[in-house]
Amino acid sequence: MVRVWLAVLMLAASGSAFAALRVVSLAPSLSEIVVELNSADLLVGVLDAGERPAELDGLPSVGRYGQLDMERLLSLKPDLLLLWPGSVGPAQRDQLKRLNIPTYVAEPHNLGQLTAQIEAIAAQLGRPERGVSLAAALRQRLAALRQRYRRDEPLRVFYQVWDRPLYTVGGGQIISDALEVCGARNVFADLTLPAPQVSVEAVLQRNPEVILASDQAQLNAWKAWPQVAAVARGQLLLVADKGLERPSGQMIEATAKLCQVIAPSR
Repeated sequence: MVRVWLAVLMLAASGSAFAALRVVSLAPSLSEIVVELNSADLLVGVLDAGERPAELDGLPSVGRYGQLDMERLLSLKPDLLLLWPGSVGPAQRDQLKRLNIPTYVAEPHNLGQLTAQIEAIAAQLGRPERGVSLAAALRQRLAALRQRYRRDEPLRVFYQVWDRPLYTVGGGQIISDALEVCGARNVFADLTLPAPQVSVEAVLQRNPEVILASDQAQLNAWKAWPQVAAVARGQLLLVADKGLERPSGQMIEATAKLCQVIAPSR
């Protein structure tokens, strides 16, 4: 309960909106968090990118990823915006600032920040107890996963986002932290960009023990380099669950599935 009252006091001190009644979510992951907090009744509009949760069927759309319909957003008269910076272009983010609509910006770089932001969003919605309860359950699950999959020497992993050109995740991207939960280490954790472009030569040099991708053809392409440890060991592993791409509460279970892919024997 102490955390709940601290959240309330911090919101009051900062002048942020409290107990918002008309909320527009500007990222699918943030819409998902509101649903996980059993607060979809407060949403009056969402930014679309892919399939919506069933609870959001029929809600007005305020555009798609990177293409915000400002006129439609204003017509909904929101008293709180939930924003992930990457979902809206810089020019429109500046427009949003000038509107002076209370805005909560969420961009978690690790799973600890994600659970803290779930609590903070619940407080913004005027339902802090739901955030405290959900975050506590998620932290407990994370602790269990870290204990189960911990290794004295983490596995070196290359996480492939795309192949042409070749993209991966940097150390500040939340998926990199999910790998650590699974007893692994992102071989490009030293790169600061969320999704840096890398070369095949750089991957060969870092010699990952495991290569992960969401497409089997992309994985098969690495067989051309049998000198890579991951290829020699047959550790070209498919990550089919798209939940890792959405930093909401469900990402913890997506991380559990990732751990099972990397270390099924555990």
